[in-house]
Amino acid sequence: MIKKDFVIVGAGLTGSTIARILTDNGQNVIILDRREHLAGNVYDYKHESGAMIHKYGPHYFRCGSEKIWNFLNRFTDFYDWSAKILSKVGDEYLNWPVNQDYIEKIAGKNWQESVFKGEASNFEEACLAKMPRELYELFIKGYTEKQWGVRDIELDKDLAVRITINKSNVQSLTPNHKWNALPRHGYTEMVKNMIGDIPVKLEYDYLLHKDDVVADKMLIFTGPIDEFFSYKYGKLKYRGQNRRVEHLKEVNQYQPTIQVNYPGHYDPRIRTIEWKHLMHPDEKEKVNGTLLTHETPFTPENSTSYEYPFPDKFNKNLYEQYKADADALENILICGRLGEYRYYDMDQAIGRAMKLASDIMQKFEIAPVEELA
Repeated sequence: MIKKDFVIVGAGLTGSTIARILTDNGQNVIILDRREHLAGNVYDYKHESGAMIHKYGPHYFRCGSEKIWNFLNRFTDFYDWSAKILSKVGDEYLNWPVNQDYIEKIAGKNWQESVFKGEASNFEEACLAKMPRELYELFIKGYTEKQWGVRDIELDKDLAVRITINKSNVQSLTPNHKWNALPRHGYTEMVKNMIGDIPVKLEYDYLLHKDDVVADKMLIFTGPIDEFFSYKYGKLKYRGQNRRVEHLKEVNQYQPTIQVNYPGHYDPRIRTIEWKHLMHPDEKEKVNGTLLTHETPFTPENSTSYEYPFPDKFNKNLYEQYKADADALENILICGRLGEYRYYDMDQAIGRAMKLASDIMQKFEIAPVEELA
């Protein structure tokens, strides 16, 4: 029997952040996770080549919140690092996001006169409202249709919010964030330090052992919301990536930057990652050859492979049915990327978890430790 004040299901960023804050404020907490490792989808490890690899795809940390930044710096040192991504269009490597000057090159200085007018009803129209069709066809249409496995017009218009255009001469992925950095010894080490001495039980599937787990105050579940309710309304759709790792022992560098996208339908891959590019300079030179991950999207059936909530109206409405049931539960909180059926960047996930932890403390009238001092 597992019995604690707070039982947290999931040792990823959301669960670990909430666990740390509650523990810091005197609460009795345990973390359960069905996987064999900590850190959820930000899990990374040293490959035999010497390269640090992110098992579930590249995670580029950026942050504009001093509160989040200071919180994470309790658990790791960071080094400055900003993602620079290229798209391979034909035989050319072109910057992604695209610069304003490149748009003028392919569509003319008056390109804004030809953008979509009116209320966008899908992803394609939302994109064409802020860019010329030439740009959309070259960089976005094929990539998006491969990523989601459906036509672009079947996707929700809100997905286009993530599509940005850089100012001229700006080449980084997220230039508007105050901090672009990576944890010095990896995300797994950062999460391990965050959890610290909080009890953790790995390879433990809460949903298979619910009768053996008691949360005296609250259960915090960060797994898939539809699985929590035994798929009573049907399964929510996700996309994931099939990943092929390739170690090129005789090659020092394979591509010019960390990530190269393949936006054309001619290549089933969506991107290739070369891990040396994100390593600290002191570690980079120790790698034997170079290490790549080639990613090809697919629709997973197993929840351990869920990565991207599916952005269409059907699944949005299905999630709302589950959310209504979740909101009616007493002292059970379903949250996080899978629990809220929402894609969060890492800083967003941590900021959201900090807010939820504050709400939990208020609900149970837990006075912050600094107020007791």
